[in-house]
Amino acid sequence: MNKAQVKAAVLSRKNETGAKGEKGSKKQKSSFKPEPSSPLLPASSLTSAPSKEPTPSKQPKLTKLQEQMKKTLAGGKFRFLNEQLYTTTGEEAFQLFQSKPELFDEYHEGFRSQVESWPQNPVDLFIAQLRQMPKNTIVADLGCGDAQISKELGKQYKVLSFDLVAKNDRVIACDIAHLPLEDASIDVAIFCLSLMGTDFLKFLREAYRVLRPKGQLKIAEVVSRFVDVEAFVAALKALGFELKHSDASNKMFIMFDFVKPDPNVTNGGKKGSRGNKGSKQKGLESSVDVNALDEPSLLKPCIYKRR
Repeated sequence: MNKAQVKAAVLSRKNETGAKGEKGSKKQKSSFKPEPSSPLLPASSLTSAPSKEPTPSKQPKLTKLQEQMKKTLAGGKFRFLNEQLYTTTGEEAFQLFQSKPELFDEYHEGFRSQVESWPQNPVDLFIAQLRQMPKNTIVADLGCGDAQISKELGKQYKVLSFDLVAKNDRVIACDIAHLPLEDASIDVAIFCLSLMGTDFLKFLREAYRVLRPKGQLKIAEVVSRFVDVEAFVAALKALGFELKHSDASNKMFIMFDFVKPDPNVTNGGKKGSRGNKGSKQKGLESSVDVNALDEPSLLKPCIYKRR
């Protein structure tokens, strides 16, 4: 075999080998086509494995001393805020908490820790009383905090909740001395440990305005605040209310039930008419001069001692 024949034979073998390789690669390529129904992950998920979020590092547990220091600081802030509420007017308190709403949360956190130590919470007693009333009763919770009454009874009754800050969507923020309510529009007004401020009589006057005739005013206040219970009741009578019931059986607080008299009913309990000797109830018929009343002489500020 000469050189030309050898060269032709080598080229022929290379061509055959290349052809077989192309066929093999085509077969191999087709064998990896996925089935249409194959549950394959999306292409985007195959490009890279999902990165795991770093687990947050655990906060070191506070020592007993650190826990005590934390409680002391929180207690000091609560006492300061509590003193502000009792020694300023309602308008001033409203402006303070509107400018710094976070203070409201800090105050109520401290307040809850105080009330939790009590054998009974007056708001639970008010809720039990309201459950006995007709379903169409309209309630105004004045100084409601986190609106516990509305949470418990909001599906059965119309409960309007008011406080210095709208802590949730149940609460309307306002100065309690200026409620966004029409005259004689509610059936029950409640002050549950909320007659705070140096002008709390304005809150009670406002409650009288928005209550319907025969409407009820319910009050619960800390026992230690009362200088003279009879003087407090006389002041409410001066505002036009009648005392129906009081309960001083609890060592922590006193509860009162007042009513706004119906102006069309006489002292004898009958509707006024010509020739009737009974006189109609007047809004302010007590001998107490409302304008001369001094709030601190009726209710002392509830100032907590440092521990």
